[in-house]
Amino acid sequence: MEMQKFVDMYSVERRNTRCLKWDALEERFGDPNLVAMWVADMEFKAPRAVSEALVERAEHGVFGYSVTPDSYYEAYFNWQQKRHGIHLEKEWIRFSTGVVQELYNLVNIFTEEEDAVIIITPVYYPFHNAIRDTNRKLVRSELINEDGKYRIDFDDFEKQIVENNVKLFILCSPHNPVGRVWSEEELETVLEICKKHHVFVIADEIHQDIMLGKRKFISALNVKNRTFHDNLVVVTAPSKTFNLACLLNAHTIIPDEKIREKYDQAIKTINQTEKSLMGQIAAEAAYTHGEEWVESLLEVIRHNFNYLKNELEKHAPKAIVTDLEGTYLAWIDLRPYVNCEETKEFIQDKCGLAIDFGEWFSDKCKGFVRLNMATDPKLVELGTQRVITELQKLEC
Repeated sequence: MEMQKFVDMYSVERRNTRCLKWDALEERFGDPNLVAMWVADMEFKAPRAVSEALVERAEHGVFGYSVTPDSYYEAYFNWQQKRHGIHLEKEWIRFSTGVVQELYNLVNIFTEEEDAVIIITPVYYPFHNAIRDTNRKLVRSELINEDGKYRIDFDDFEKQIVENNVKLFILCSPHNPVGRVWSEEELETVLEICKKHHVFVIADEIHQDIMLGKRKFISALNVKNRTFHDNLVVVTAPSKTFNLACLLNAHTIIPDEKIREKYDQAIKTINQTEKSLMGQIAAEAAYTHGEEWVESLLEVIRHNFNYLKNELEKHAPKAIVTDLEGTYLAWIDLRPYVNCEETKEFIQDKCGLAIDFGEWFSDKCKGFVRLNMATDPKLVELGTQRVITELQKLEC
């Protein structure tokens, strides 16, 4: 589908619809009139097939206890195999209400209180919370940033593991917020380090379908001919791909039988929630009929990011915009223009934008901002021009 046709068909006003992104601006940022470019969901309706499937079930009128049909697994497995070459088995799959909730569950299951858990920062802030809130020791290894290009510091990663007796690693792949799609070589290196030091791995692959550059997504499940299945759990969901977050349906993929047994024994003590009937209906429809929608969405995201990057390069060239290989989240270093301690004042008071601030992802990232590109191009144009206007004033 042509990009503008997609925008015209699926772009929607979200104010006054119980929308966290827009209707909580007063609560979260202290200003209801900001342009919302923060939390990672979209201003686009889900694929039409999703709405039709949900309406059909709503008209049936019964929302009682449900089962997951074979057709769900078929739709999900076909999607994973076709787009990513991932082979899955039905017995590997467990369901949860969301990836963040499952991170908390998995930290509780595979570590003890006060155990050390490592993350590679800057990274999605619920990773930090899942460690702190469960009374584990938070260990960080910072990405190496070379003029906006990020890579893993493997030496520091291993050093932190050894010095802190780390028990668990939470991997973000693709990496939010810096937009890196890790190569198989990079993934193999970190997974080998973890296996060498008996560090269990949780891989959050929720952004796997948002691939924007030339690099292909490689699942941790596929690295080195599936060598790491005995030390790995993967979590993912259709929510980021199809804008379905509040339908509460996520996947936990556990290929190793012994790990599954441990998980199954533990999870029943902390989670007795039923599966999300509407979430699974929506996901099955999306995986079955949503491919054209996703391809059009990716074109919108590319267009929005390229506009942002090109405009900043022309009019505020000292701002460093990291290349966006995956996810729909642009990462920008404003420090060449803005004092780190004044970033919030600059972005909110002067530019009128609600964004995610760099220090939410790492205490070493003050002066960075994360902007959501999965939105109407008009909003990206508005936000970009506001930033440029205010940056140019700083140079006068």
